[in-house]
Amino acid sequence: MSVAVVLFTSDLRLHDHPPLRAALSACERVVPLFVRDERIAAAGFDAPNRRAFLADCLRDLDAGLRARGGRLVVRSGDVTARLRQVAQETDAAEVHLAAGVSGYAQARERRLRAALERDGRALRVHDAVVTALAPGAVVPAGSDHFAVFTPYLRRWSHERIRDPLGAPRVVRVPDGLPSEEIPSRDQVDGVSEGLALGGEKEGRRLLGAWLRGGISRYEDLHDDLAGDATSRLSPHLHFGTVSAAELVHRARSASGPGPEAFVRQVCWRDFHHQVLAARPAAAADDYRARGDHWRAEDEAGDEIEAWRSGRTGYPVVDAAMRQLRHEGWMHNRARLLAASFLTKTLYVDWRIGARHFLDLLVDGDIANNQLNWQWVAGTGTDTRPNRVLNPVRQALRHDPDGAYVRRWVPELAGLEGPAVHQPWKLPAAERARYDYPEPVVDLAEGLARFTQARGAGARSAD
Repeated sequence: MSVAVVLFTSDLRLHDHPPLRAALSACERVVPLFVRDERIAAAGFDAPNRRAFLADCLRDLDAGLRARGGRLVVRSGDVTARLRQVAQETDAAEVHLAAGVSGYAQARERRLRAALERDGRALRVHDAVVTALAPGAVVPAGSDHFAVFTPYLRRWSHERIRDPLGAPRVVRVPDGLPSEEIPSRDQVDGVSEGLALGGEKEGRRLLGAWLRGGISRYEDLHDDLAGDATSRLSPHLHFGTVSAAELVHRARSASGPGPEAFVRQVCWRDFHHQVLAARPAAAADDYRARGDHWRAEDEAGDEIEAWRSGRTGYPVVDAAMRQLRHEGWMHNRARLLAASFLTKTLYVDWRIGARHFLDLLVDGDIANNQLNWQWVAGTGTDTRPNRVLNPVRQALRHDPDGAYVRRWVPELAGLEGPAVHQPWKLPAAERARYDYPEPVVDLAEGLARFTQARGAGARSAD
């Protein structure tokens, strides 16, 4: 009896799963394996919201496998040791794995390959499982990756995205293979109250609803903070319960500016993955150094804490940070505003903000989170590195009647219309009625500080 192991990582689904389909084609029995990686926990990446969502995903994956005659095998510890153990227990000839892009994922692949080769087993790594197009599939002349999005988009848009695969009908797993209990989200402490459900079943439900309705309005409404008109699929893309390749194919089957704009966002995700695959150090180091001397905790601790807790005195920023804490998720436009305020207005190191986001975001993806933070901070791939997003102008543009702010900053709910965005303009007696702080910094002073730090080019304010 021939046996293959499929090591699930960020691809927790049965639909459109090339490693699983390849293993089923090559061998009579397959071991669907997930290892609760001790290195991820030791690195502090095992945050409660992602741990709870992961538990949903694993339980759903196990249910889907059981409906097909199989089951999920779960082990904990060092990935290489646990994988070798399962391969030896089943005498597996080969192991299938989706390619990753982070420095850790690349090192994990090297460790696995070396260990399996010593044991006389093969490692089969599959591209374009986590992303729609594999990192490195398109590169500019003279470089190993695209450093600017628009040229990448042009090339990406003309590349063929592989056809999605259906879910297997039957998965036969070797008998008697021990497994740990699959965790449940109610075993996790510190989870955001409004955290969404995880799992492929829920991901496909959201995908279907999005394609039937929301995607057609995406071009017009994607920046509407109060409208909640985005797909909310980012956690499912992060955990791989929805396939990026299938998402592009199904979105392109619809016509109009909405689907086109949405596919562009999927391309942004692939863009960041190909940058990180080529430059893994960008997870912690400036992709493009600007000579910044960022303010850190010891210098700006009170302002940083006000930002984290949603008490900066700028309502749209505070609404964004409170949504993050309550849901473990934040609207994309709000992410840009919150990040710009920390890095450009307070002139605080982007790594402090990125770490806080990773502590709470259920879709906390190293490629997207770190490189989006660098884009906003001006140390990444933005061609206008000195742009500053003015929180008042942005609020008036993307939350014109203040509904988003009133939803998340209830102490200001009594302020009607756009006045909610500038409570400091109220008469002193009226201002005293609201339990809301004064701004932690004057916008003009913040811009002047950033301009002084970056030089004459740092003058833009959107």
